[in-house]
Amino acid sequence: MRLESKKLLEDMRQAAQRTLEFTAGRGFEDYTQDALLRSGVERQFQIIGEALNQLARADSETAGRIAQYRRIIAFRNVLTHGYDMIEDDVVWDTVTRDVPALLKTIQGLLEG
Repeated sequence: MRLESKKLLEDMRQAAQRTLEFTAGRGFEDYTQDALLRSGVERQFQIIGEALNQLARADSETAGRIAQYRRIIAFRNVLTHGYDMIEDDVVWDTVTRDVPALLKTIQGLLEG
């Protein structure tokens, strides 16, 4: 794997880890009531999506090993450009359901 690919994967790993750290011990109501928490989580998703977008352009084979990578990039685009359409329940569901699996995949790619 190319050095640039590893750097982008590491950026994604760190952002996914931060997302889980930010939300640890928190629930959906905490998320909806805390603008700073929402902002921090959304920023980490933007980093994940942008790093994955760059990875897809530079190393499509590695990006293709990440489940639903195109949806992750699209999610980043909504967060960045469609800020007025963000649905908190969708973001929270992504945090709790998808980020742990994504983190595991990224760690596997970095170790492999």
